[in-house]
Amino acid sequence: MATWAVAFALFVAFVGVPTSDPLVAFGWLWLATIAWRNFRPWREHLLFLRDWLPVVALLEFYNVSRGSADDFFAPHVHFMIDADERMFGWLTGGRIPTIWLQQHLYQPGHVQWWEVVVTLIYVSHFLTVPTVAVVLWVRNRALSYRFMRRWITLSLAGLITYFLYPAAPPWWAWEHGALTEPVARISSNGFAAIGLHSAGNTLNALQADQSNPVAAMPSLHTAYAMMAVAFFLPMVGRRWWPLLLAYPLAMTFTLVYTGEHYVADVLVGWLYVVLTFVAVGLGERWWARRRAVASPGD
Repeated sequence: MATWAVAFALFVAFVGVPTSDPLVAFGWLWLATIAWRNFRPWREHLLFLRDWLPVVALLEFYNVSRGSADDFFAPHVHFMIDADERMFGWLTGGRIPTIWLQQHLYQPGHVQWWEVVVTLIYVSHFLTVPTVAVVLWVRNRALSYRFMRRWITLSLAGLITYFLYPAAPPWWAWEHGALTEPVARISSNGFAAIGLHSAGNTLNALQADQSNPVAAMPSLHTAYAMMAVAFFLPMVGRRWWPLLLAYPLAMTFTLVYTGEHYVADVLVGWLYVVLTFVAVGLGERWWARRRAVASPGD
């Protein structure tokens, strides 16, 4: 595991965080499972490929399809602006929270210490859910399948919405004149402050080459964060809930502050998590009843 950790750290330092290709991310996670259980026979390590290649294929399909999601309808811009102004204008002087936060916290040309934290939280989106899924796969295969069903359902629901309702984020709205006060896209600013220039360049290139910049509704960044936490809430004592919920709340602040999402995007993302858990839970119970009827002697 120490060898794996050093190799991964070098990869991040010189290449960047594996954010753009699920194959790369899951390649590193597969190596981690091998390092952690190196005493197991290879046939067990190969089970990872059997279980995860279909998931990776679906995520690759999501990545490719997402780029075409803005080809059918014009992007929606003003609904999210109006919603954020109605919800928070009384507190922010009529501004959307992104503009208010950047006016109070952001200094162009100078990276604040909290922007390092913000950048790390933002990038954690690309690794948290896959890591949780793989850890569950190692420890409890049945639980990992439950987690993956919710993950894939949530991703597909978001993808369908991107096709039907392309929505522009705050930084796009400012660049295209829908906002009168500036919004900077600063989600990768913190990398330079800690010397990870390659990681920052990789994320910037991914954002610059992103073929669909208007896939903001719902925010899957915050939806994934909430899903990763909500899945475990019934399994832990309520005294741990504030600690777990701190992650999706921190992700919410990160996305709004950096100009990546409106609060409205976040709230819709959380709603999608609720609907996903309800729909998948009903499906699992229906399937369990069907199997019980089909196999009454078991």
